[in-house]
Amino acid sequence: MTNEEYKEAVDWLFVQAPNYQTDGEKAYKPGLENIIRLCAFFGNPQENIKCIHIGGTNGKGSTSNMLASVLQESGYKIGLYNSPHLIDFTERIKINGVNCDKEFVFQFIQKLKTLPEDIFPSFFEFTTIMAFEYFYQKNVDFAIIEVGLGGRLDSTNIITPLVSAITNVQLDHQNILGNTIEEIAFEKAGIIKRSVSIVFGDDDKVVQNIIKAKAENENANLIDATLKQTNLQSDLKGNYQEKNIKVVLGLVDELKKLGLKISELDVENGLLNVHQNTGFIGRWFEFSQDPLTICDTAHNQAGLEQVFSQLNSMPMHKHVVLGFVNDKNIDEVMALLPKNSVFYFAKPSINRGRHPNDYADLLAKAKIIYKIFDSVQEAYLSAKQQATPEEMIFIGGSNFVVGEFLEKNLIHKE
Repeated sequence: MTNEEYKEAVDWLFVQAPNYQTDGEKAYKPGLENIIRLCAFFGNPQENIKCIHIGGTNGKGSTSNMLASVLQESGYKIGLYNSPHLIDFTERIKINGVNCDKEFVFQFIQKLKTLPEDIFPSFFEFTTIMAFEYFYQKNVDFAIIEVGLGGRLDSTNIITPLVSAITNVQLDHQNILGNTIEEIAFEKAGIIKRSVSIVFGDDDKVVQNIIKAKAENENANLIDATLKQTNLQSDLKGNYQEKNIKVVLGLVDELKKLGLKISELDVENGLLNVHQNTGFIGRWFEFSQDPLTICDTAHNQAGLEQVFSQLNSMPMHKHVVLGFVNDKNIDEVMALLPKNSVFYFAKPSINRGRHPNDYADLLAKAKIIYKIFDSVQEAYLSAKQQATPEEMIFIGGSNFVVGEFLEKNLIHKE
Protein backbone atom coordinates (compact mmCIF):
# COMPACT_ATOMS: atom_id res chain seq x y z
CA MET A 1 0.00 0.00 0.00
CA THR A 2 1.37 3.39 -1.01
CA ASN A 3 0.53 6.70 0.66
CA GLU A 4 -1.48 7.60 -2.41
CA GLU A 5 -3.48 4.37 -2.21
CA TYR A 6 -4.19 5.02 1.48
CA LYS A 7 -5.32 8.57 0.73
CA GLU A 8 -7.60 7.36 -2.07
CA ALA A 9 -9.14 4.76 0.26
CA VAL A 10 -9.89 7.29 3.01
CA ASP A 11 -11.19 9.75 0.43
CA TRP A 12 -13.53 7.01 -0.78
CA LEU A 13 -14.77 6.58 2.80
CA PHE A 14 -15.59 10.27 3.07
CA VAL A 15 -17.36 10.28 -0.31
CA GLN A 16 -19.34 7.05 0.11
CA ALA A 17 -20.52 7.68 3.64
CA PRO A 18 -22.01 11.03 4.66
CA ASN A 19 -19.80 12.66 7.29
CA TYR A 20 -21.37 14.79 10.01
CA GLN A 21 -18.49 17.27 9.88
CA THR A 22 -19.22 18.14 6.26
CA ASP A 23 -22.82 17.20 5.57
CA GLY A 24 -24.74 18.16 8.69
CA GLU A 25 -27.84 16.21 9.52
CA LYS A 26 -27.54 14.00 6.44
CA ALA A 27 -24.81 12.05 8.22
CA TYR A 28 -26.84 11.40 11.36
CA LYS A 29 -28.91 8.25 10.98
CA PRO A 30 -31.05 7.79 14.08
CA GLY A 31 -31.56 4.20 15.07
CA LEU A 32 -29.27 1.21 15.55
CA GLU A 33 -30.48 -0.97 12.67
CA ASN A 34 -27.60 0.01 10.39
CA ILE A 35 -24.83 -0.56 12.94
CA ILE A 36 -26.41 -3.86 14.04
CA ARG A 37 -26.34 -5.16 10.47
CA LEU A 38 -22.88 -3.74 9.89
CA CYS A 39 -21.43 -5.39 12.98
CA ALA A 40 -23.13 -8.69 12.08
CA PHE A 41 -21.50 -8.54 8.63
CA PHE A 42 -18.10 -8.45 10.37
CA GLY A 43 -18.94 -11.14 12.92
CA ASN A 44 -19.89 -8.83 15.80
CA PRO A 45 -16.35 -8.01 17.05
CA GLN A 46 -17.80 -5.68 19.70
CA GLU A 47 -19.13 -8.75 21.55
CA ASN A 48 -15.58 -10.01 22.05
CA ILE A 49 -14.00 -6.90 23.58
CA LYS A 50 -14.45 -5.49 27.07
CA CYS A 51 -15.70 -1.92 26.71
CA ILE A 52 -16.10 1.22 28.78
CA HIS A 53 -18.66 3.67 27.38
CA ILE A 54 -18.28 7.43 27.88
CA GLY A 55 -20.90 9.98 26.83
CA GLY A 56 -21.86 13.53 27.67
CA THR A 57 -22.02 16.92 25.97
CA ASN A 58 -18.58 18.23 26.97
CA GLY A 59 -15.56 16.50 28.46
CA LYS A 60 -16.05 12.99 27.14
CA GLY A 61 -12.87 13.17 25.04
CA SER A 62 -10.78 14.43 27.96
CA THR A 63 -12.35 11.90 30.33
CA SER A 64 -11.78 8.94 28.01
CA ASN A 65 -8.16 9.93 27.40
CA MET A 66 -7.45 10.45 31.10
CA LEU A 67 -8.96 7.06 31.90
CA ALA A 68 -6.95 5.44 29.10
CA SER A 69 -3.77 6.97 30.51
CA VAL A 70 -4.55 5.66 34.01
CA LEU A 71 -5.23 2.14 32.72
CA GLN A 72 -2.06 2.20 30.60
CA GLU A 73 -0.08 3.14 33.73
CA SER A 74 -1.67 0.08 35.34
CA GLY A 75 -0.16 -2.11 32.62
CA TYR A 76 -3.25 -2.73 30.51
CA LYS A 77 -3.44 -2.67 26.71
CA ILE A 78 -6.06 -0.02 26.02
CA GLY A 79 -8.03 0.68 22.86
CA LEU A 80 -9.39 4.22 22.58
CA TYR A 81 -12.06 5.41 20.15
CA ASN A 82 -12.52 9.20 19.94
CA SER A 83 -14.01 11.66 17.46
CA PRO A 84 -13.54 13.81 15.57
CA HIS A 85 -9.89 13.65 14.54
CA LEU A 86 -7.92 16.90 14.45
CA ILE A 87 -5.20 16.13 11.89
CA ASP A 88 -5.19 12.50 10.72
CA PHE A 89 -8.09 10.06 10.39
CA THR A 90 -6.16 7.38 12.34
CA GLU A 91 -6.29 9.52 15.51
CA ARG A 92 -9.83 8.23 16.01
CA ILE A 93 -8.64 4.70 16.77
CA LYS A 94 -5.65 4.20 19.08
CA ILE A 95 -4.04 1.49 21.17
CA ASN A 96 -1.86 2.69 24.05
CA GLY A 97 -1.55 6.07 22.38
CA VAL A 98 -0.49 4.77 18.97
CA ASN A 99 -2.74 5.67 16.04
CA CYS A 100 -4.47 2.91 14.11
CA ASP A 101 -2.26 1.24 11.50
CA LYS A 102 -2.84 2.76 8.05
CA GLU A 103 -2.47 -0.63 6.37
CA PHE A 104 -5.37 -1.91 8.49
CA VAL A 105 -7.48 1.12 7.53
CA PHE A 106 -6.72 0.55 3.86
CA GLN A 107 -7.54 -3.18 3.95
CA PHE A 108 -10.68 -2.63 6.04
CA ILE A 109 -12.01 -0.09 3.56
CA GLN A 110 -11.58 -2.68 0.80
CA LYS A 111 -13.88 -4.96 2.84
CA LEU A 112 -16.37 -2.13 3.27
CA LYS A 113 -16.62 -1.95 -0.50
CA THR A 114 -18.08 -5.47 -0.48
CA LEU A 115 -21.03 -4.61 1.79
CA PRO A 116 -24.48 -5.67 0.59
CA GLU A 117 -26.09 -2.85 -1.37
CA ASP A 118 -28.98 -2.56 1.08
CA ILE A 119 -26.67 -1.47 3.93
CA PHE A 120 -26.01 2.26 3.76
CA PRO A 121 -23.86 3.18 6.78
CA SER A 122 -22.99 6.71 7.80
CA PHE A 123 -19.38 7.83 8.08
CA PHE A 124 -19.48 7.41 11.87
CA GLU A 125 -20.98 3.93 11.59
CA PHE A 126 -18.11 2.96 9.28
CA THR A 127 -15.51 4.26 11.71
CA THR A 128 -17.24 2.62 14.68
CA ILE A 129 -17.16 -0.88 13.21
CA MET A 130 -13.58 -0.22 12.10
CA ALA A 131 -12.62 0.53 15.72
CA PHE A 132 -14.40 -2.56 17.06
CA GLU A 133 -12.64 -4.80 14.53
CA TYR A 134 -9.23 -3.23 15.16
CA PHE A 135 -9.49 -3.63 18.92
CA TYR A 136 -10.66 -7.22 18.49
CA GLN A 137 -7.84 -8.12 16.12
CA LYS A 138 -5.24 -6.48 18.36
CA ASN A 139 -6.63 -8.23 21.44
CA VAL A 140 -6.85 -5.17 23.69
CA ASP A 141 -7.53 -5.70 27.39
CA PHE A 142 -10.15 -2.96 27.40
CA ALA A 143 -11.61 -0.56 24.84
CA ILE A 144 -12.76 2.91 25.86
CA ILE A 145 -15.52 3.98 23.49
CA GLU A 146 -16.54 7.63 23.26
CA VAL A 147 -20.11 8.35 22.21
CA GLY A 148 -20.29 10.26 18.94
CA LEU A 149 -23.55 12.20 19.20
CA GLY A 150 -26.27 11.94 21.80
CA GLY A 151 -26.31 8.41 23.16
CA ARG A 152 -29.58 6.51 22.83
CA LEU A 153 -29.37 6.24 19.03
CA ASP A 154 -25.61 6.63 18.65
CA SER A 155 -23.93 3.80 16.79
CA THR A 156 -21.59 3.12 19.72
CA ASN A 157 -24.65 2.18 21.78
CA ILE A 158 -24.58 -1.32 20.37
CA ILE A 159 -22.10 -2.31 23.10
CA THR A 160 -22.79 -3.66 26.57
CA PRO A 161 -19.97 -2.10 28.60
CA LEU A 162 -18.42 -2.98 31.94
CA VAL A 163 -19.24 0.53 33.15
CA SER A 164 -20.50 3.76 31.59
CA ALA A 165 -20.18 7.47 32.27
CA ILE A 166 -22.05 10.63 31.35
CA THR A 167 -19.82 13.65 31.97
CA ASN A 168 -22.50 16.34 31.75
CA VAL A 169 -25.52 17.48 29.74
CA GLN A 170 -25.55 20.87 27.99
CA LEU A 171 -27.32 22.43 25.03
CA ASP A 172 -25.64 21.24 21.82
CA HIS A 173 -26.80 19.78 18.50
CA GLN A 174 -30.34 20.91 19.33
CA ASN A 175 -31.40 20.37 15.71
CA ILE A 176 -30.85 16.66 16.29
CA LEU A 177 -31.08 15.92 20.01
CA GLY A 178 -33.82 18.30 21.13
CA ASN A 179 -34.25 21.92 22.10
CA THR A 180 -34.29 21.54 25.89
CA ILE A 181 -31.92 20.20 28.52
CA GLU A 182 -34.54 17.61 29.44
CA GLU A 183 -34.77 16.27 25.89
CA ILE A 184 -30.99 16.11 25.51
CA ALA A 185 -30.59 14.44 28.92
CA PHE A 186 -33.06 11.77 27.80
CA GLU A 187 -30.89 11.06 24.75
CA LYS A 188 -27.66 10.99 26.78
CA ALA A 189 -29.25 8.66 29.35
CA GLY A 190 -29.89 6.19 26.55
CA ILE A 191 -26.44 4.66 27.07
CA ILE A 192 -27.44 3.38 30.53
CA LYS A 193 -27.66 -0.41 30.31
CA ARG A 194 -29.33 -3.02 32.46
CA SER A 195 -27.33 -3.57 35.68
CA VAL A 196 -24.30 -1.65 34.34
CA SER A 197 -22.97 1.03 36.72
CA ILE A 198 -23.21 4.61 35.46
CA VAL A 199 -20.90 7.40 36.67
CA PHE A 200 -22.39 10.88 36.37
CA GLY A 201 -20.57 14.21 36.59
CA ASP A 202 -23.21 16.94 36.31
CA ASP A 203 -24.66 18.73 39.36
CA ASP A 204 -27.70 20.11 37.50
CA LYS A 205 -30.64 18.75 39.51
CA VAL A 206 -32.99 18.57 36.52
CA VAL A 207 -30.47 16.49 34.60
CA GLN A 208 -29.60 14.38 37.62
CA ASN A 209 -33.24 13.44 38.12
CA ILE A 210 -33.53 12.23 34.52
CA ILE A 211 -30.35 10.19 34.80
CA LYS A 212 -31.41 8.76 38.16
CA ALA A 213 -34.81 7.73 36.82
CA LYS A 214 -33.24 5.93 33.89
CA ALA A 215 -30.67 4.23 36.15
CA GLU A 216 -33.39 3.04 38.53
CA ASN A 217 -35.44 1.72 35.63
CA GLU A 218 -32.42 -0.27 34.41
CA ASN A 219 -31.34 -1.38 37.91
CA ALA A 220 -28.03 0.36 37.24
CA ASN A 221 -25.89 1.57 40.14
CA LEU A 222 -25.56 5.37 39.87
CA ILE A 223 -22.34 7.02 41.07
CA ASP A 224 -22.49 10.79 41.58
CA ALA A 225 -18.95 11.90 40.74
CA THR A 226 -19.69 15.49 41.80
CA LEU A 227 -19.54 14.35 45.44
CA LYS A 228 -15.92 13.20 45.15
CA GLN A 229 -13.19 15.22 46.85
CA THR A 230 -9.71 15.23 45.30
CA ASN A 231 -6.57 17.32 44.93
CA LEU A 232 -5.27 15.29 41.98
CA GLN A 233 -4.03 17.26 38.98
CA SER A 234 -3.69 16.48 35.28
CA ASP A 235 -1.39 17.69 32.52
CA LEU A 236 -4.64 18.69 30.79
CA LYS A 237 -4.68 22.20 32.20
CA GLY A 238 -8.14 23.55 31.47
CA ASN A 239 -9.95 24.56 34.68
CA TYR A 240 -12.90 22.47 33.49
CA GLN A 241 -10.81 19.29 33.86
CA GLU A 242 -11.45 19.28 37.62
CA LYS A 243 -14.94 17.90 37.02
CA ASN A 244 -13.69 15.40 34.43
CA ILE A 245 -11.07 14.10 36.87
CA LYS A 246 -13.86 13.29 39.33
CA VAL A 247 -15.64 11.25 36.65
CA VAL A 248 -12.40 9.37 35.97
CA LEU A 249 -12.06 8.59 39.68
CA GLY A 250 -15.62 7.29 39.74
CA LEU A 251 -14.87 5.03 36.77
CA VAL A 252 -11.65 3.79 38.39
CA ASP A 253 -13.53 2.88 41.58
CA GLU A 254 -16.06 0.84 39.61
CA LEU A 255 -13.39 -0.89 37.54
CA LYS A 256 -11.51 -1.84 40.71
CA LYS A 257 -14.71 -3.44 42.01
CA LEU A 258 -14.67 -5.55 38.82
CA GLY A 259 -11.18 -6.81 39.65
CA LEU A 260 -8.87 -4.42 37.79
CA LYS A 261 -5.56 -3.72 39.52
CA ILE A 262 -5.19 0.06 39.62
CA SER A 263 -2.99 1.64 42.29
CA GLU A 264 -3.22 5.20 43.61
CA LEU A 265 0.16 5.87 41.96
CA ASP A 266 -1.22 4.60 38.63
CA VAL A 267 -4.07 7.10 38.94
CA GLU A 268 -1.76 9.97 39.85
CA ASN A 269 0.74 9.23 37.08
CA GLY A 270 -1.99 8.52 34.56
CA LEU A 271 -3.62 11.89 35.11
CA LEU A 272 -0.27 13.69 34.90
CA ASN A 273 0.86 12.00 31.68
CA VAL A 274 -2.16 12.06 29.39
CA HIS A 275 -0.34 13.81 26.52
CA GLN A 276 2.53 11.34 26.64
CA ASN A 277 0.44 8.21 27.11
CA THR A 278 -2.40 8.88 24.65
CA GLY A 279 -1.19 11.68 22.35
CA PHE A 280 -4.28 13.71 23.25
CA ILE A 281 -4.11 17.36 22.20
CA GLY A 282 -6.45 20.26 21.56
CA ARG A 283 -7.87 20.83 25.04
CA TRP A 284 -6.27 23.92 26.57
CA PHE A 285 -3.23 22.80 24.61
CA GLU A 286 -0.14 24.95 25.05
CA PHE A 287 1.31 25.17 21.56
CA SER A 288 4.01 27.73 22.36
CA GLN A 289 5.34 29.96 25.11
CA ASP A 290 6.86 32.61 22.81
CA PRO A 291 4.33 34.11 22.85
CA LEU A 292 2.05 31.97 25.01
CA THR A 293 -0.23 30.27 22.47
CA ILE A 294 -3.12 28.08 23.57
CA CYS A 295 -5.80 26.29 21.56
CA ASP A 296 -8.99 24.61 22.74
CA THR A 297 -11.73 22.77 20.87
CA ALA A 298 -14.63 24.04 23.02
CA HIS A 299 -17.41 24.88 20.57
CA ASN A 300 -20.78 25.06 22.33
CA GLN A 301 -22.03 27.72 24.73
CA ALA A 302 -21.21 25.81 27.92
CA GLY A 303 -17.72 24.86 26.74
CA LEU A 304 -16.85 28.32 25.44
CA GLU A 305 -18.14 29.94 28.62
CA GLN A 306 -15.66 27.91 30.68
CA VAL A 307 -12.74 28.50 28.32
CA PHE A 308 -13.39 32.23 27.99
CA SER A 309 -13.74 32.50 31.77
CA GLN A 310 -10.27 30.99 32.13
CA LEU A 311 -8.95 33.44 29.53
CA ASN A 312 -10.48 36.31 31.50
CA SER A 313 -8.58 35.17 34.60
CA MET A 314 -5.30 35.71 32.74
CA PRO A 315 -4.22 39.37 33.02
CA MET A 316 -2.25 39.73 29.78
CA HIS A 317 -3.59 41.23 26.55
CA LYS A 318 -5.00 38.54 24.24
CA HIS A 319 -5.09 37.93 20.50
CA VAL A 320 -8.06 35.60 19.95
CA VAL A 321 -8.46 33.63 16.71
CA LEU A 322 -11.99 32.26 16.31
CA GLY A 323 -13.96 30.40 13.66
CA PHE A 324 -17.32 28.65 13.61
CA VAL A 325 -19.47 26.23 11.63
CA ASN A 326 -22.83 26.98 10.08
CA ASP A 327 -25.06 25.75 12.90
CA LYS A 328 -23.39 27.93 15.53
CA ASN A 329 -25.53 30.56 17.26
CA ILE A 330 -23.15 33.51 16.97
CA ASP A 331 -25.31 35.68 19.26
CA GLU A 332 -24.50 33.37 22.17
CA VAL A 333 -20.78 33.53 21.44
CA MET A 334 -20.72 37.32 21.19
CA ALA A 335 -22.08 37.58 24.72
CA LEU A 336 -19.23 35.41 26.05
CA LEU A 337 -16.17 36.90 24.36
CA PRO A 338 -13.18 37.41 26.68
CA LYS A 339 -12.18 40.92 27.73
CA ASN A 340 -8.89 42.69 27.08
CA SER A 341 -8.67 41.11 23.63
CA VAL A 342 -8.40 41.80 19.92
CA PHE A 343 -10.17 39.27 17.69
CA TYR A 344 -9.29 37.56 14.43
CA PHE A 345 -12.34 35.85 12.90
CA ALA A 346 -11.78 33.25 10.17
CA LYS A 347 -13.61 30.63 8.13
CA PRO A 348 -12.69 26.99 8.83
CA SER A 349 -11.80 25.28 5.54
CA ILE A 350 -14.63 22.72 5.54
CA ASN A 351 -17.99 22.80 3.80
CA ARG A 352 -19.75 23.63 7.06
CA GLY A 353 -17.31 26.46 7.80
CA ARG A 354 -19.04 29.82 8.23
CA HIS A 355 -17.37 32.89 6.77
CA PRO A 356 -17.24 35.83 9.21
CA ASN A 357 -18.76 38.06 6.55
CA ASP A 358 -22.00 36.16 7.20
CA TYR A 359 -22.15 37.51 10.75
CA ALA A 360 -20.34 40.82 10.20
CA ASP A 361 -23.40 42.74 11.46
CA LEU A 362 -23.11 40.99 14.83
CA LEU A 363 -19.40 41.74 15.01
CA ALA A 364 -20.04 45.40 14.29
CA LYS A 365 -22.56 45.59 17.14
CA ALA A 366 -20.29 43.80 19.61
CA LYS A 367 -18.05 46.81 20.29
CA ILE A 368 -14.86 44.79 19.92
CA ILE A 369 -11.64 45.25 17.99
CA TYR A 370 -11.56 42.67 15.22
CA LYS A 371 -10.39 41.69 11.75
CA ILE A 372 -11.85 39.17 9.28
CA PHE A 373 -9.79 36.55 7.43
CA ASP A 374 -10.52 33.96 4.76
CA SER A 375 -8.56 31.21 6.53
CA VAL A 376 -7.52 30.15 10.03
CA GLN A 377 -3.85 30.22 9.06
CA GLU A 378 -4.06 33.80 7.81
CA ALA A 379 -5.74 34.83 11.05
CA TYR A 380 -3.13 33.04 13.19
CA LEU A 381 -0.17 34.51 11.30
CA SER A 382 -1.63 37.97 11.68
CA ALA A 383 -2.14 37.43 15.42
CA LYS A 384 1.40 36.09 15.74
CA GLN A 385 2.78 39.15 13.98
CA GLN A 386 0.86 41.51 16.25
CA ALA A 387 1.41 39.76 19.59
CA THR A 388 4.29 40.87 21.82
CA PRO A 389 6.18 38.41 24.09
CA GLU A 390 4.13 39.66 27.06
CA GLU A 391 0.82 38.94 25.32
CA MET A 392 -0.92 35.67 24.39
CA ILE A 393 -2.69 34.04 21.45
CA PHE A 394 -5.76 31.82 21.71
CA ILE A 395 -7.17 29.71 18.85
CA GLY A 396 -10.61 28.09 19.10
CA GLY A 397 -14.35 28.13 18.45
CA SER A 398 -14.50 24.77 16.71
CA ASN A 399 -12.78 21.39 16.48
CA PHE A 400 -12.08 22.22 12.86
CA VAL A 401 -10.39 25.54 13.65
CA VAL A 402 -8.03 23.84 16.10
CA GLY A 403 -7.44 20.91 13.73
CA GLU A 404 -6.64 23.24 10.86
CA PHE A 405 -4.28 25.31 13.02
CA LEU A 406 -2.44 22.24 14.32
CA GLU A 407 -2.20 20.62 10.89
CA LYS A 408 -0.61 23.76 9.46
CA ASN A 409 1.75 24.47 12.34
CA LEU A 410 2.38 21.51 14.66
CA ILE A 411 4.27 19.33 12.17
CA HIS A 412 6.37 22.29 11.03
CA LYS A 413 7.11 23.14 14.67
CA GLU A 414 8.25 19.59 15.41
